[in-house]
Amino acid sequence: MKRNPTVAIVGATGAVGAEFAATLEKRNFPVGKLVALASARSAGKTMDFRGEKVVIQELTERSFDGVDIALFSAGGSISRKYAPIAVKAGAVVVDNSSAFRMDPNVPLVIPEINPQRIRDHKGIIANPNCSTITALVPLWPIHRKNRIRRMIISTYQASSGAGAAAMEELVESTRAHLEGRRYEPKVLPHPYAFNVFSHNDTIDLETGYNGEETKVIKETKKIFEDDSIRVGITCVRVPVLRAHCEAITIECDNPIGENDVRRILSDAPGVKIVDDREKNYFPMPIDASGQGDILVGRIRRDVSDPTGHSVAMFVSGDQLLKGAALNAIQIAEYLL
Repeated sequence: MKRNPTVAIVGATGAVGAEFAATLEKRNFPVGKLVALASARSAGKTMDFRGEKVVIQELTERSFDGVDIALFSAGGSISRKYAPIAVKAGAVVVDNSSAFRMDPNVPLVIPEINPQRIRDHKGIIANPNCSTITALVPLWPIHRKNRIRRMIISTYQASSGAGAAAMEELVESTRAHLEGRRYEPKVLPHPYAFNVFSHNDTIDLETGYNGEETKVIKETKKIFEDDSIRVGITCVRVPVLRAHCEAITIECDNPIGENDVRRILSDAPGVKIVDDREKNYFPMPIDASGQGDILVGRIRRDVSDPTGHSVAMFVSGDQLLKGAALNAIQIAEYLL
């Protein structure tokens, strides 16, 4: 890999695409040249990068000539078509879609957990689902000390997970609601303002689990390299712009207490403990938004488990940053 690689952003006009550019700049990633790629309707527009305007180009099969690292966030179908083309042109792809996550030949990487898997890549490295990342960054240090054999998760997921259009729909529908106007949803299947609903991914009619939930279950097993770990999860959309929250209860092989968890997480990479019982101050989307750590709080013994093997916690993380762009760029940093 070059010292100053040419970096392409596929899906440059999307919410994650914008975070790619901002995060590359903030972390002083040594970009020799930035190539911004999007659909034909966005070609000719510009995006800001390091004080200059970068002209957005139409994504074509010739877009990756001379590209060293390609950051993809344009949906699974685009990744399935263009990621192999980028690899053939000589680029290493870090893909934010679900297209390659469960491919046994593609590393699924959270740098705080399994950076060693990056070297196994054959041209494509997959970024996990945002809900998976938010849960596993704080759970991995615990798992290493006291194996987690079961986890129960409930997510409270922000609009950013459904893209820039969903974020705009939340803003506009909230404005309409406050002004007493009718607003017909266009991006999401249900009214978003002042409402909570089951995650909009497709439901498996046989199991009752939706695609988002299934991703977290399968990805956890792959990243932890433990097919026996049991994961139960319910994913929900909430009217928040960009940070996910999750309520998590874990059951470990050996007894575990809240002080054990605090001690383990006190110096864990990518984790910040926010757990003030006296002030009733715990992780919130408003604090998680715009920064890269996963906030962890409400750490307490699970009183429903008399064996003392279980603890509960509440976490929050920026879906656009650690849940997407930041995780991908941390992977790219390892490539250097």
